[in-house]
Amino acid sequence: MLQKDQLQELSQLKLKDAKTLLTNNSYDSSFYLCGYAIELALKARICITLQWDGYPSTRKEFQNFNSFKTHDLEILLRLSGIEKKIVMDYILEWSEVINWNPEIRYDPPGTIDKEKAQMMINSTQTILEAI
Repeated sequence: MLQKDQLQELSQLKLKDAKTLLTNNSYDSSFYLCGYAIELALKARICITLQWDGYPSTRKEFQNFNSFKTHDLEILLRLSGIEKKIVMDYILEWSEVINWNPEIRYDPPGTIDKEKAQMMINSTQTILEAI
């Protein structure tokens, strides 16, 4: 089980790494890590909303919580209890981060340009602050 403070710390570390990758012209990887930063923050928020000490991380822990075993940001946002706030107050930023999914790791190199990676970082940072 990942504790909510661990999830929050990991989220911030992913954003920091994404910024470093952007600086080093690794735009695809920068964009990719931003998605995980959002995912981890939403999972931490779910813990807060549901008053859980941590988020399931093993097959056994997920046994009765299969709907929580997802990388889908829309589902995680809905489960977090803050969907209305994010969609109403941060629709532009959410529209940017919702383009992420873990399968983009298979996209050809150079799919993401500098501008798109920078927009993703900016949107991610704003959403993380709101979460």
